[in-house]
Amino acid sequence: MRSFKLLSDYFDYSARQYPDKEALIFGDQRYTYSQIYDQASGLAHWFVTRNLKPQQRVLIHLENSPEIVISLYATLKAAGVFTVINYSVPAHKLSYIIGNCEPAIIITDRSKKDAVSQSLDHHGLSADVVCIDGVDAEDNNPVWAVIHDWRELLGSFSEEKEVQKPLEAARTSIVDLDLAGLIYTSGSTGDPKGVMSSHRSMITAAQSIIEYLRNKPEDIILNTLPLSFDYGLYQVIMAFMFGGTVVLEKSFIFLSRILSLISKERVTGFPIVPTIVAMIFRTMNLKEFDLSSLRYITNTGAALPTGHIQQLREMLPHVQIYSMFGLTECKRISYLPPEEIDRRPGSVGKAMPNCQVFIVNENEQEVGPNQAGQLLVRGSNVMQGYWRAPDLTQQVFRPALGYHDKLLFTGDYFRKDEQGYLYFLGRKDDMIKSRGERISAREVEKVISRFSGINEVVVVGVNDDLLGQAIKAYVVAEPHAEPNKKDLLRYCSRNLEPYSVPKYVEFRDALPKTTHGKINKKILEK
Repeated sequence: MRSFKLLSDYFDYSARQYPDKEALIFGDQRYTYSQIYDQASGLAHWFVTRNLKPQQRVLIHLENSPEIVISLYATLKAAGVFTVINYSVPAHKLSYIIGNCEPAIIITDRSKKDAVSQSLDHHGLSADVVCIDGVDAEDNNPVWAVIHDWRELLGSFSEEKEVQKPLEAARTSIVDLDLAGLIYTSGSTGDPKGVMSSHRSMITAAQSIIEYLRNKPEDIILNTLPLSFDYGLYQVIMAFMFGGTVVLEKSFIFLSRILSLISKERVTGFPIVPTIVAMIFRTMNLKEFDLSSLRYITNTGAALPTGHIQQLREMLPHVQIYSMFGLTECKRISYLPPEEIDRRPGSVGKAMPNCQVFIVNENEQEVGPNQAGQLLVRGSNVMQGYWRAPDLTQQVFRPALGYHDKLLFTGDYFRKDEQGYLYFLGRKDDMIKSRGERISAREVEKVISRFSGINEVVVVGVNDDLLGQAIKAYVVAEPHAEPNKKDLLRYCSRNLEPYSVPKYVEFRDALPKTTHGKINKKILEK
């Protein structure tokens, strides 16, 4: 693979090499590389004419769609910094992110316009807002934003020289150490953290993954994961680097359609999370679908249960299964070669190419084989830090083990066997992994505590074959109050992302406490 300094350089190269090849398939919409290139270039030109400065942020708040992909590459071509936000994010979290990253441009749709307006107004910010589904005359509000029609913007520039001249100037204004994206992930305090990913870190991570997956231009990847999730986002970034094709879906809810698409589009790569596999095995018979085109399946977010791995191996003996582990802070850490999965089904593999891992004790000293400790990561794939959070960055990203550069302290506990294979033991922080999403238990607790009649609440993750971990809330009511479980869950549904809503709620007279008077979660997690 050729070496370029910026993410957009790889996309430009693929567009030159494969102009008429299908790059993106979304339902009935099919886009060639040249079509995406032309639309992204036109939108990038408009960004520059609206005075988007290098390294200013463009916030993309949409469901999975071609518009996300076009907006992402337009941002990169204009030397901006993209951030893709989960479409189902609650209004208060959207407001926090807008206040935190202060976007100059927001790409959204009309249904989110009011939430965006209120967020900008709350923080005293202004922005250009682009609605992909059109605008009305009354949409413009001179106080907080100017509303633009996506379709008009894409059609406003057609002369290649007119478009390329300012874009080349933007390109030469940044280097590979500059930011390409802010990827927001949940934090243990409940507030999202903006992971600062440079062009170099994203290119390095993508190249390493492409190397071990052995991707080639003939690969067709089916992505059902949200593009706000780095696992989903990188499916597009990687494919556009090696000249492949992405079949993009809004979600994996309609499993029969998803599995049928594998045959229809001759899909070769299928990234999954354990929830997808559990749903398939509960509701589908894989033998009813033609999956002969599949070359590989990848899994990350949470470990696949050993039983599911065995079932996949039996039903799809021709498919290579890659079990992996990663964090948004460094994208990917390790992968288990497919030939090892039968011998080491409980392992998440070795460090991926161009990445080093270490297991250390509480004194930050490296431990021996099969001893438990915190996982540290070193490599160009590691983030630059958390956006506007220097203290938090210093806690997890600092020199160690005699290296002058900074290592990532993951907060995850592992052991490493004599051959260097990693085994996940648990999380240091108070996070829950459910449906492949990283969820703050404290955030869920804060929402539940605001419900009428609640005195105490604690949230834990419990093992679940379908979700990886399910969220369980233990609740103590106020004296003489009788909160209703169904009403509480409806309240959670209105104030949390769907994947953060508890699966179980148990009312108790009291919660177990430590000698210091704190709630003892360890007892409840057993």
